[in-house]
Amino acid sequence: MPFTLGQRWISDTENELGLGTVVAQDARMVTLLFSASGENRLYARSDAPITRVMFNPGDTVTSHEGWQLLIDTVEETEGLLTYFGTRLDNGETGCALREVLLDSKLTFSKPQDRLFAGQIDRMDRFALRYRARKIYSEQFRASWNGLRGIRASLIPHQLHIAAEVGRRHAPRVLLADEVGLGKTIEAGMIIHQQLLTGRAERVLIVVPESLLHQWLVEMLRRFNLHFSIFDDERYSQSLLDSDNPFETEQLVLCSLDFVRRNKERLTHLTEAEWDMLVVDEAHHLAWSDTAPSCEYQVVEQLAQHIPGVLLLTATPEQLGMQSHFARLRLLDPDRFHDYQAFVEEQQRYRPVADTVALLLNDEPLDAAAMALLAEMLGGQNADALMARVNEQGAAAEDARRRLTAMLMDSHGTSRVMFRNTRQGVKGFPARRLHACALPLPAQYQTAFKVAGIMGGKQGLDERARHMLYPEQIFQQFEGQNASWWNFDPRVQWLVDFLLDQRQEKVLVICAHAGTALQLKQVLREREGIRAAVFHEGLSLVDRDRAAAYFASTEDGAQVLLCSEIGSEGRNFQFASQMVMFDLPFNPDLLEQRIGRLDRIGQSRDSRSMFLIWSNRRRRCYCAGTMKGWMPSSIPVPPAARCMTRRTRPCKAIWRSRAR
Repeated sequence: MPFTLGQRWISDTENELGLGTVVAQDARMVTLLFSASGENRLYARSDAPITRVMFNPGDTVTSHEGWQLLIDTVEETEGLLTYFGTRLDNGETGCALREVLLDSKLTFSKPQDRLFAGQIDRMDRFALRYRARKIYSEQFRASWNGLRGIRASLIPHQLHIAAEVGRRHAPRVLLADEVGLGKTIEAGMIIHQQLLTGRAERVLIVVPESLLHQWLVEMLRRFNLHFSIFDDERYSQSLLDSDNPFETEQLVLCSLDFVRRNKERLTHLTEAEWDMLVVDEAHHLAWSDTAPSCEYQVVEQLAQHIPGVLLLTATPEQLGMQSHFARLRLLDPDRFHDYQAFVEEQQRYRPVADTVALLLNDEPLDAAAMALLAEMLGGQNADALMARVNEQGAAAEDARRRLTAMLMDSHGTSRVMFRNTRQGVKGFPARRLHACALPLPAQYQTAFKVAGIMGGKQGLDERARHMLYPEQIFQQFEGQNASWWNFDPRVQWLVDFLLDQRQEKVLVICAHAGTALQLKQVLREREGIRAAVFHEGLSLVDRDRAAAYFASTEDGAQVLLCSEIGSEGRNFQFASQMVMFDLPFNPDLLEQRIGRLDRIGQSRDSRSMFLIWSNRRRRCYCAGTMKGWMPSSIPVPPAARCMTRRTRPCKAIWRSRAR
């Protein structure tokens, strides 16, 4: 269509601009001025996404002065339109209104307005939009909807759990993958799918305070989920504007300590009508019949009012079997109602596992296996399925699949708990263990003797703690200013190791924050080694700053000295060297320490150096199978004796249960 200065056009893609006026043109381009919005647009003459505005007799138009005209006739002169008709404000007939004087605020926002005004798109554009809408609708109805929008690698074991849990209504599960297998990603995928499919609208995430910002960044960067962090300041400000501050946001992230400290907050959280609750590092929820922890009681109260609950922990039995049972009870109190019954049921898992193995391996079931299967599935009308198990074809395969599902639902933790192991997932780099045996200094031996004399008869646990953390008992008698680092061989070994590994990032974990702070001072004074500290005494900002300083490749710290708090939640997989200055008293914490480096995405073999005490400088042959250590001077149960190379107990012995 030819263009003429003064013609009125409307944009097909920006209707909100109002009517545009042709103010300039040349052989290739045309310029429109949209007076209502004060915008100029430059279009190609051959394919401009604009439509000519032409009114017909019977239409009512508005002039730029505000009066309206009922059109009787329309005349065109040199490409410009003039409308003749009757003014509606005073009834005057025969009035003329040129199109250049039309009101620029006129828009066609409704479909019928665009249709009546003749603002119709080309057929090929309509067909393109129709196909796009149809494809989008098919994707929305697909079973994998909600799993395709993440910024992360599609890893089979994570996708399996996310697909299994995400399509449930109000899922209540325990995600217990081993350290480094991506529980946070799995939880994010489940949340994402629940939100996109409309099964959930309001989500509350409760994490340890040290992981608040990490969760905030992960949810935003990988899933585009904008969570709001609630702390004391945010809660107080929101309380001025709303009776319940938590109702002002749909997605809320807060710390467990923030919830526990104030009963009013807990009441507001309970009344906020959440659809899903996510609790990270759930192994901190200690429980017993007589004295459940405050943290457990808080989560229990929330879980009673929130339909969907996700608990995340890599070490579900870290605080004992009772606490593990209590966490399962949070998810399904009807299924897990009695601890003794739960323990007795666990002792009968082997027959169930053997039967499931036969079904999954397509092996024929003999009479004994069929009788056992009938006993385990009694009252579930499984006779028809059992009759088809030993047949061939699709019917037998379907029967085995359904029988396996029935066994999973009626025995063990059922579908309440999901756990992937490093051995089952495969594809990880190797773990390189280096156990460095160092002589026990005479000063520590003297401190142990004094502690034994003053403390009387000591239990096995107390004696083990002394041997694992000798600097603590030494400072207890010599004072906080005791310079244990001057004679402790671990300190000089660490200095030599860091000097030898100048180009490597090294993570050093100690059990206590005081040890980490003293080591930082020693490294700086002796060799000027750049080190950052990460411990529970720092604020969240200071911890993040220390982690960023360690992660920096330019002028960053060579070593990060962590207390035990650094063994949970953090991702330091850019490093591959770890030094355990001491060993955790709980064997499960050892796996968590190693998991800071040995995670999904680690491309190099992770090396872990264990510093242990020995009367002789000899390597421990059974080190690769042990999770906890004690000196040979402590009585050793027969089951803990090293049977690989020696008949006597190893210098460093397995203290707790086997892997």
